[in-house]
Amino acid sequence: MHKENQPLIFELSKEGRIGYSLPALDVPEVALSDLMPNGFVRQEDAELPEVSELDIMRHYTALSNRNHGVDTGFYPLGSCTMKYNPKINEAVARFSGFANVHPLQDESTVQGAMEVMYDLQEHLSEITGMDEVTLQPAAGAHGEWTALMMIRAFHEANGETERTEVLVPDSAHGTNPASAAVAGFDTVTVKSNENGLVDIEDLKAKVGPKTAALMLTNPNTLGLFEEEILEMAKIVHGVGGKLYYDGANLNAVMAKARPGDMGFDAVHLNLHKTFTGPHGGGGPGSGPVGVTKELAPYLPKPVLVKKEDQYTFEYDRPKSIGRVKPFYGNFGIYLRAYTYIRSMGPDGLKAVTEYAVLNANYMMRKLEPYFDLPYPQHCKHEFVLSGRRQKKLGVRTLDMAKRLLDFGFHPPTIYFPLNVEEGMMIEPTETESKETLDSFIDAMIQIAKEVEESPEIVQEAPHTTVISRLDETKAARKPVLRYQKEEETVGV
Repeated sequence: MHKENQPLIFELSKEGRIGYSLPALDVPEVALSDLMPNGFVRQEDAELPEVSELDIMRHYTALSNRNHGVDTGFYPLGSCTMKYNPKINEAVARFSGFANVHPLQDESTVQGAMEVMYDLQEHLSEITGMDEVTLQPAAGAHGEWTALMMIRAFHEANGETERTEVLVPDSAHGTNPASAAVAGFDTVTVKSNENGLVDIEDLKAKVGPKTAALMLTNPNTLGLFEEEILEMAKIVHGVGGKLYYDGANLNAVMAKARPGDMGFDAVHLNLHKTFTGPHGGGGPGSGPVGVTKELAPYLPKPVLVKKEDQYTFEYDRPKSIGRVKPFYGNFGIYLRAYTYIRSMGPDGLKAVTEYAVLNANYMMRKLEPYFDLPYPQHCKHEFVLSGRRQKKLGVRTLDMAKRLLDFGFHPPTIYFPLNVEEGMMIEPTETESKETLDSFIDAMIQIAKEVEESPEIVQEAPHTTVISRLDETKAARKPVLRYQKEEETVGV
């Protein structure tokens, strides 16, 4: 419910106030009805608030201060790698020579920008162990689909149209089976064993002449490294399938282990995760795809190449799956990722992995006495707790996540992966200090004690936020489209 001391923008509205100042119109006025069919023209003015510029600035600045983000607090969203975005990245992305280029400029006038993109491709090839990289895909799931379309094109070119199945572990990201379906494949689920890793015997039973690929995250969504990855690669390759690497968890092995060395044929990376481009509410994504030489002919075109001392987009790629993103992707995110890679260097990227793994294991062991730990072995960059113990006392994982808001922390990913009851997936990343980790640990321990001593405190949380607990199902199914003053509650 909305709290009375926090006015909505509509409540600030006073008729006649304006928050903008535009110059006088110096061109002929054109009616909207002249530009589009009447059926698309609004018949009544939009019900917009009327406020001054000062009120607008104060209102939205206050809202931003109440929001959760990496720059404002700890954001341990498991599987999403919500790490700090260095501000040097922003400075470089705003260099006039980059910020003012236009995608329709002649290649000869943007050689510097193309050099950065080409050099980024080379760095990503080295980091992943792939032979060639395309920067086109717009985000992780788009990269998954792009890689699968290339694998599909490869099989079809070899006359193997019967390869219609993609194998997906039961601990996979939800985007994996979704991407496979959009690419025209049927998905086959591979079970996990008692240790949270792919069940090799189940994998052997499910591969065959219909297998197009195995989609795998390593370490997996439980934060565990697939120790038998070389054997898995041998099994899939043995029946003519390909291995696809979901790069969402690369932060756990970057500069330490390469997907190409594990036997993968294609990989997507999240420049907006591992390589510090802002994402979520903070900016667009970028999901480059790397492939082996065998799949390289099917890369999306145009392909950025270097010929002698010039950079150019190559369109003569007869086996290409075609363009997958206008204007070769999200250039601003490339600049941020490139700046990050160059400023960190090889030793810095190795340190990223080391501290990400250290932080996760430190937190996991500190919290182990207070929550169920389904998989007690050492983790990589993230770990999964279970709230089964608290559920027996009438408190759900959702309740504990809401309670964390009262401590100023964004909750971790909850109820995922699906094979963990009352799961909480926590990823601290390498960028957080020990003091921040300890503060979060203390909050989690206090919540665990509250569940035992005063469960209603947790069940009724949050208590300190501007909006108290929502009916999330109703909010999702019936979003607020307009403000009605006569209602005491808005969207709840």
